[in-house]
Amino acid sequence: MNKRNTYKIKTALSSAIMFALGLLLMTSCDLDTTQTVAKLSTLVMQDEFDTNGAPNPEYWNIDEGTGPNNDGWGNGELQHYTNRTSNLTVQNGYLLITAQKEDYQGSAYTSAKIQTKTKVEHTYGRFEARIRVPYGQGMWPAFWLLGNDIDEVTWPQCGEIDIMEYTGDKPTILHGSVHGPGYSGGNPVTKTYELMSDRFDTGFHIFGIEWGPDYINYYVDDVLYNQITPDDAEGEWVFDHPFYIIINLAVGGTFPGPPSEETVFPQTMLVDYIRVYK
Repeated sequence: MNKRNTYKIKTALSSAIMFALGLLLMTSCDLDTTQTVAKLSTLVMQDEFDTNGAPNPEYWNIDEGTGPNNDGWGNGELQHYTNRTSNLTVQNGYLLITAQKEDYQGSAYTSAKIQTKTKVEHTYGRFEARIRVPYGQGMWPAFWLLGNDIDEVTWPQCGEIDIMEYTGDKPTILHGSVHGPGYSGGNPVTKTYELMSDRFDTGFHIFGIEWGPDYINYYVDDVLYNQITPDDAEGEWVFDHPFYIIINLAVGGTFPGPPSEETVFPQTMLVDYIRVYK
């Protein structure tokens, strides 16, 4: 076994231990100690990104372009997503999604987005990823889930669970949210988490949720910082059917705004692993 695989095994064990510690520490996170906490440990999907080249097609589809309606994926994003290795590749045990500043098919930036629609879809479970995010105004990396019935009922009726959203101009803050009918777009059910003595762009952090029939718990590393329940939603609770995984690095858009003259390119989002437990 090579050193990297040994490290990843140790990381998996550490993640479980850290999650357990997070449960013990949750009273320090301003959470109700009577909340429901799932205890999910059966691994049903994992991608450790140990094979160089394109992302594993058993799991991943690659989105390309500027959105189905050429509208910046509904968010006014500025990038053109591609499948080129300069934007998307697996190297040395990591998935690399790289945003470039370049003229490409009418767009001023390129980047990449992958998703598991029809390939990996689950109702409930623990979803987690170990990620190092980029930095700079206009950077918008995300790790999120989308309801698999989107083509039938459209968004936001399908539901959206944002496990991690981050904007590169605020390197100590991330956002965990849900979107559904009556609470979507600029009005999601959301909460932020702030690092007090660190930055998300200078090292790897584990972002995850544990999702059950009536709750979605959010955590960062060993800290359980938020729980969202049907009582929090100002509309129908639509988180009771299969969702698929999305990971992407957007440039610009309604949430972060465009890059500034000080934004340095290229910027890369590194993903160490993605795991799903039931």
